[in-house]
Amino acid sequence: MAKVAYYPGCALEGSGGPYDRSTRVLVKALGLEMENLRDYNCCGAMEVKNVHPMLQTYLSARNMAIASEQMGMDTVMAPCNGCYHNLKKAEYETATSQDAMDTVQDLARKSDDPVYTGDVRTLHLLEWLMEELGPEGIKQKMTKSLNGIKIANYYGCMYTRPRQIFPEKDNGPGSDSSYQPHFMDDLLGAAGAVNVDFPLKTSCCGGAHTLSDSDTSTQLVLNLLQSAEDSGAEVIATECPTCHSGLEMHQVRAETEFGIKTDVKVLYFTQLLGLAMGLSPRKLGIHENVSDSIGLLKEKGVI
Repeated sequence: MAKVAYYPGCALEGSGGPYDRSTRVLVKALGLEMENLRDYNCCGAMEVKNVHPMLQTYLSARNMAIASEQMGMDTVMAPCNGCYHNLKKAEYETATSQDAMDTVQDLARKSDDPVYTGDVRTLHLLEWLMEELGPEGIKQKMTKSLNGIKIANYYGCMYTRPRQIFPEKDNGPGSDSSYQPHFMDDLLGAAGAVNVDFPLKTSCCGGAHTLSDSDTSTQLVLNLLQSAEDSGAEVIATECPTCHSGLEMHQVRAETEFGIKTDVKVLYFTQLLGLAMGLSPRKLGIHENVSDSIGLLKEKGVI
C-alpha cells in the first residue's frame, strides 16, 4: 500500500478537529500509512481567488511541490472538500495551460520555494480508502457493525464540481460519479449502515455565505436536514469540515432563531467507520461534535 502525504489544511486544525482526530486513528487502525505534509500553507480557501485566481493556484502548487521535491511522494491526500477542490483545480490548470505552469514556477523561484513540475496527484480521503481497501477490504477490517443505522450520505458541492477538474470520475465501474457519487455509500454500507435515498447529496450547504448572509445559509442547511429526515435518515454523514460545521451550527440556529427543529444527527464518515472498527467515541472526537448523537448510537447498539 502506497504512503501518502497528509494535508489537513486549516479547518482540520481548528473547527474540524474531530475530523482530523478520527481520520488519524481510523487510518492507523486500517493499517494505512500517511505522513504530514511539511511546512504546508493554506489552500486559499474560497477567498484568495478574489485577490487573484493565480495566487490560489500557486498556493496549492506549492503544497504539491513540497510533497514531491522535499518528501519524495507522488500523492497528496486531503480530507477537506475545499482543500481537495483547490488542489485538483491547480492540477488541472497546470496540466492544461503552459501559462499557468510558467506562472506558478516563476512565483516559486522568486519565493525560494520548491518548484512544482506537475508530477503529483491529489486524492480525497474517501477516494484513498476506496483505492486502498474498497468495501470488501473495509468489511474485513470491521470488528463491530453500524447495525443498520439509517444514513444520508452528504458529499457537498465541491467534491464533484466543476466536473472537468475531476477527470478520474465518471469513468465507469471503479470510479466515483460527479452526478451520483457513491463512494461514501459503498464504505458505510460495508460497515453495516443502511444508506437512504437522499436527493440532495451534492447540494450546497451555503458554507461560503455563513458570515455574510446567515439566513440564506440556514435555509440551505434546513433544506438538507429536512430532506434527510423525509428520506428516513437518522444520521447525515459528512466528508467536509465546512459542511459539517455548517450543518451543526445552522441546525441550532434554525431552532433558536426560527423555531424549526430537526432531529437528524451529524457525524463525520470517519467517525462512523471508526465506530464499526470498535474505536472508542472519545478517540473519534464524537463528544466534540455539536450534534449530540450519543443517545442514538447507544440506542442502536453501536456504542
